[in-house]
Amino acid sequence: MSNLGWYQVMTTAAKKVGGPRNLFLLTLGAGGVVYKCGEMAVKKAYHTLKGLADRTDRVEMSQVYKVVVSGEDGKNLVLNVDDTYRILESDGESVLIEKIGDTNNPYFVSADFLRSVSDFT
Repeated sequence: MSNLGWYQVMTTAAKKVGGPRNLFLLTLGAGGVVYKCGEMAVKKAYHTLKGLADRTDRVEMSQVYKVVVSGEDGKNLVLNVDDTYRILESDGESVLIEKIGDTNNPYFVSADFLRSVSDFT
């Protein structure tokens, strides 16, 4: 390359796109697109991480329930006296629980079953 450096690169690029004005507009538009895509990615990451943090806070702050009568839900969950669990999510009569100390979490059970074996109200 000659001693013209970036000037030569810019003039060559300007010729390929129809002049310096078109090169400027293309550069401005590409910069705007890159900026907006970056902004959207950062916002999505922020909301995702915030949602995870909120869920973790909710789980840590949720009440722990104690089993007072042994019982089976008819699927794969067995609750014995003095077992503990916490509610992760609830939708009407379907409840998602985490049995504390169990490696096979979480479990979907009915609210009626939980009322019959624990201090869940």
